[in-house]
Amino acid sequence: MSRSPTMTSMTVKELIERFAEIGVAQDEALLDNETAKFNKLYREKIAIETELRDRPGDQRHHLMALYAHPNMQVRLNAANSTFAIDMTRARAQLEAIAASKQFPQAGDAGMALWAIDEGISKPDSHLPPRK
Repeated sequence: MSRSPTMTSMTVKELIERFAEIGVAQDEALLDNETAKFNKLYREKIAIETELRDRPGDQRHHLMALYAHPNMQVRLNAANSTFAIDMTRARAQLEAIAASKQFPQAGDAGMALWAIDEGISKPDSHLPPRK
C-alpha cells in the first residue's frame, strides 16, 4: 500500500486522531453489518500504522494513548497496532478486551491472543515491508 501525500504531511497527533476516528467508524460498520465499509477503513488504518512505523523513531507508541479510549474497537485497534512496540502492555489490553465479553471485539481480541500464542501471528506481519 503506497503512502498518500496527504498522510505523509499529517502530524503524528493528526494521524492518531484519524486512527481513533477510523476505529469508531469501524465499530459502527460492524454494528450495521457493512463489511465493505469496514474493510475500506481497515486499509486506511493499516496505512496510518505504516506511516507511523516508518517515521523516525517509530511513532506507533503514540497509539498507546488510545488504550483509554471509550470505544472498544479503538482500543482493540491500538492494542493490535502496538504489539510490536510493547508486547506486555498490548497483551494486557487484548486480555482486558477479551475478558469484557463485549462482542465482537472480545472475540477478535481472544482470537488475536490465540494466534499470538500459537505462533500464527507475528508482530507487524500485517504491515507492508519497510521501505
